[in-house]
Amino acid sequence: MSQITSLYVHKALSQVRGGTETRDLLEGIGITPDQPIDPKLMVSANQFYDFFAALAARDPDGLSLPLRIGATMVCDEYGAFGLAWKSAPDLRGSFVRSERYGHVLGSAETYSLERSEKGWFFSLDKAGDGQLGMQLSNEASMSAVDVICKEVSTTEFKPLAVHFKHTARGDVSIYEEHFGCPVYFESDRDALLVSDDSLNTPNKLGDQTIASFFDRHLEQELAALTNDEGLEHSVRRAVANVLSEGVPTLSAIASELGIGARTLQRRLSEHGHSFQSVVDTARQELAQRLLRETEYSLAEVAFLTGFAEQSGFTRAFKRWAGKTPRSYRLETGSR
Repeated sequence: MSQITSLYVHKALSQVRGGTETRDLLEGIGITPDQPIDPKLMVSANQFYDFFAALAARDPDGLSLPLRIGATMVCDEYGAFGLAWKSAPDLRGSFVRSERYGHVLGSAETYSLERSEKGWFFSLDKAGDGQLGMQLSNEASMSAVDVICKEVSTTEFKPLAVHFKHTARGDVSIYEEHFGCPVYFESDRDALLVSDDSLNTPNKLGDQTIASFFDRHLEQELAALTNDEGLEHSVRRAVANVLSEGVPTLSAIASELGIGARTLQRRLSEHGHSFQSVVDTARQELAQRLLRETEYSLAEVAFLTGFAEQSGFTRAFKRWAGKTPRSYRLETGSR
């Protein structure tokens, strides 16, 4: 399951305008309102994208919402990752660290630095279905990269261009004014195009000794995260395999995986998961796949995802996705 740091959830909420009601959206992705921000607490990418799309629909200025969200980011909010970015000798070092350690902020995002004839593309490859919520998330991510480049660089940072794979959601001039450069939609990548000069400009607090310290810390975080994702994936897969027989218990799944129930619960909890949240994610992902890819009736999909009644399935799906199963099937092109 691809995941994204809950930091982005809180940042999105901080930029909503007009007294927009958001409590139900927050609870729908398993986050308790007013709880402390913890970048290590993850939410599933699909849940985040659905949350983002619903939030933008409620915001009076939904077009600029992802740009506003990205523009509020500062390095220190990213924990050790942000400090490694800031202490890298130059922006090239910052970008290289994103390639290596970006997954500590969630497994859904992968960054890469690639040379081109016009400069350097710092590209984002994000896991997801490419629908609206993911598009919004990509816009916010590019805006965040832009603003933290400006934060650390010793000269005025300005990208040569910004590229997005999706079609423009509105007036392109709003994007170009925000980034201060040409913005291209329906491109072959989601990326900032950066000059050699910008890439090689020293960072304000660049210090190789400090950067190396955070590199070692991030190596440990990355190793721990990889182990955790393997466990969470195994639990989710084991749950999905038996949902048609009803929702499994913690002890049943622990037995299936060959570990103690308390050990399983503790290991999930240590990395921001609960058994119930993993079960919910497994049910949601299976339901969405069945609705997109099969012609099973809604009653059959409900049964296959562990619900005794279609009405219970409909209520749960609306909590997960912000829409009914029927609406989701129509929007995703399934019959």
